[in-house]
Amino acid sequence: MGSIDRAPNMIDYLGTRESFRLEVPEIWNYGRDVLDAWAAREPEKLALVAVGPDGNNVRRFSFADMARWSDRAARFLAERGVAKGDRVFVMLPRIPDWYDVVLGCIKLGAVPMPATTMLTARDVAYRLDAAGARVVVTDADGATRIDEAAARLGVQLDARIRIGPGPDGWADWGVGLAGAGDGPPEAEPTRSDDPMLLYFTSGTVAHPKMVLHTQASIGLGHQITARFWQDLGPDDLHWTVSDFGWAKAAWGKLFGQWALGAALFLWDVRGKPDFDLMLRLIGEHGVTTFCAPPTVFRALVLLDLGAYDFSRLRHCVSAGEPLNPEVIKVWGEATGLTVLDGYGQTETVNLLANYRCLPVKPGSMGKPTPGNDVVVADDDGNVLPAGQEGHVAVRVRPERPVGLFAGYWRDPEATAAAFRGDFYFTGDRAYVDEDGYFWFVGRADDVITSAAYRIGPFEVESALVEHPAVAEAAVVGKPDEVRGSIVKAYVVLVPGREGSPELAAELQAHCREVTAPYKYPREVEFVADLPKTISGKIRRVELRERAAAGPG
Repeated sequence: MGSIDRAPNMIDYLGTRESFRLEVPEIWNYGRDVLDAWAAREPEKLALVAVGPDGNNVRRFSFADMARWSDRAARFLAERGVAKGDRVFVMLPRIPDWYDVVLGCIKLGAVPMPATTMLTARDVAYRLDAAGARVVVTDADGATRIDEAAARLGVQLDARIRIGPGPDGWADWGVGLAGAGDGPPEAEPTRSDDPMLLYFTSGTVAHPKMVLHTQASIGLGHQITARFWQDLGPDDLHWTVSDFGWAKAAWGKLFGQWALGAALFLWDVRGKPDFDLMLRLIGEHGVTTFCAPPTVFRALVLLDLGAYDFSRLRHCVSAGEPLNPEVIKVWGEATGLTVLDGYGQTETVNLLANYRCLPVKPGSMGKPTPGNDVVVADDDGNVLPAGQEGHVAVRVRPERPVGLFAGYWRDPEATAAAFRGDFYFTGDRAYVDEDGYFWFVGRADDVITSAAYRIGPFEVESALVEHPAVAEAAVVGKPDEVRGSIVKAYVVLVPGREGSPELAAELQAHCREVTAPYKYPREVEFVADLPKTISGKIRRVELRERAAAGPG
């Protein structure tokens, strides 16, 4: 059972919402004003604990270590021609060097483009071309794909840098850092509104867009994420389970955490994680705060949670898509901790959350974070009353929130479509209850209309995973001549269970009992796994296409 506790960062929700403001200096740089500031103030303070794939090869880095190596990285990158405003494609596994590369770029005012190691050469080519990147940093596994991508585009990259062994023609990162020398790099100052990071959306429903964040929007804005939702302080060791290639890394593996002085835990997991080892690492290293996507929590609760040490774990959060109430219940019974859902996007910092200082409604998205005015609005931007479903929207006038992206880079049409009137429309749909809690319905294009009923997939999925035979489920609409669409469920079973017509009928009956009868899945298909984006979100668009093309 979790036993470590302290008073939460936020005691008075309404009072904090009223008074909280992020001060944004005109000249500001995350690398200098956060990392280097900690290194000057408390040089030996722990910043990062990194372990190898098998949980061994433990390395510990202080803020002084991270400041020194990021300075060297910036000096080396500058030698290779990287300058302010340049886009740098970074495709690395979960290794400490990623921090050096990204922070080195930030100190120069260059714009890193983090990418997952799962990208194909075709994916890489799209990203290099879309962003106009001419500098790449990767490892041996990525070098071949980048060479292929560059050849496909017919472009000459200005610098190809590899970490570790790899093909000829690539600059060696280790050699470059060794010869770069110590001390801050020569770089012109960055403004708080200068570009700092480009993330590609996870592409749940369309081609990935480029999300441009500034020094302030992500470097300062994620203090909201870390302070109020993750509830972090200088004595914490925080672990966010995430690939570096998507925005959850920005949420939980760098920006807000170090701003508050918390240390970070990094596990260099390759491929499908060993969930038993994941839980053992929490106990072995005294992780105090833990964040994972719902797909991970759903796998963890299938283990014997009573066999693990959660004695120092004090706070757990989840994001990516809403966590099922049944999973929250099982985790809480084993650890004594309630997983607090949070909501936001690649485009934003934490917008909605459940907090330690408020009652938790399992399955809810929570309430707006301090610094953000979030509402449910209709198509015209009118704020809807409690109980009415609409768009999740963030007010941008008269005051634009600090933690909001600058726009979709090189895509003014997409930017204009997202910013309408006084609001930024997230593309998600929800409703607010009488107590002000938000409840997720689905992506705007995930909502199923069946016989005039509007059915959000998440509620049906939650009902399915409450059944003891179900590990994961995804629900989509399948075209139907009579109803327009019917609800179809793709179901992954727990180990030891096999799909059958009898079990399908049992799941349908179960759904009729726990949710409205019209929402039950009229078709159930058992699958070995579900297609997911690089960020772990279920690709319902792929399942919709499969359902539309399938028989029956």
